[in-house]
Amino acid sequence: MAHIAVHREGITLESPMLVEGLPGIGLVGKIAADHLVETLDMEEYATIHCDGLPEIAVYREGDQQLKPPVRLYVDEQRDLLVLQSDAPVSASAADEFATCLTSWLADNDVTPIYLSGMPAKREGTAAMYGVATGSAGSLLDEADIGAPTGDGAVTGPTGALLHAAGEQELSSVGLVVEADKQFPDPAASQVLLRDGVDPLTGLDVDTEALIEQAEEISEAKADLAAQMQQAEEESTSAKPLGMFQ
Repeated sequence: MAHIAVHREGITLESPMLVEGLPGIGLVGKIAADHLVETLDMEEYATIHCDGLPEIAVYREGDQQLKPPVRLYVDEQRDLLVLQSDAPVSASAADEFATCLTSWLADNDVTPIYLSGMPAKREGTAAMYGVATGSAGSLLDEADIGAPTGDGAVTGPTGALLHAAGEQELSSVGLVVEADKQFPDPAASQVLLRDGVDPLTGLDVDTEALIEQAEEISEAKADLAAQMQQAEEESTSAKPLGMFQ
C-alpha cells in the first residue's frame, strides 16, 4: 500500500519546507538535495513507498544497511525536509506518485520547493526563475525571485508534483534553472541553492564546494545522468511551451 513511513516520531516540525531532489536535467535537483543533506548533516526521517518508485534496495560505501531509493531527511532546528532520490520515478506512474506524496505534504502542512533544469546553452551564470501554486507566489516575491521570461512547462515527475499541488490546493514553489542537458551541472545546482532555496528558507548554505568539486561530482553522477538522458521521458525538465504545440 502506498504510504510515507516516518521513522523519527520524536521530531517536531512546524509548517516545514521541503526541498525536492528527484533526478532530472543536469541532475540539478539531486545535486542540490544531496548537498543539503551532507552539508547540514541531516538525519533520515522517513521513507517513501508511493506507486511509481522502482523496487530496488540501495546501499552505501561502508554501510551494510540497505535503504529504499527515495527518502526524506530532516533538520528539526531549521524546520527543513529534503527529499533525496537515488533513482528516477517511472513516467507511467508519475501521477500516482505525485498524488501520494502531495497528500502527505498537505496533511503535514509542508510547503515544497520543487527543482527543475531547463536545457540551455549558456555563458556565465545560469539564469533561474520561479513559479508557484496556491499562495506561494508571495514567497517568491519576498525572496526576490523573478518570473519566467517566456511560456513553458515543467515535465516529468516534478511537473506531476507541481500539477498535483495545484490540484490539491497546496502552496508550492517551483524553481527552474538553465542546465546542461547531457552532463551533471553542479554550477546550476549552486544557483538553485544560493539564489532560490537559501532566500526561500532562510538558510545560508556554503555552496562553494559544488564548484570546487565540480569535476568529482560530475564523475560520481555521470552514470545516473546517462541513464536519465537515455530515458528522457522519465526526466524532470522545463521546456518552452512551443515544444508541446
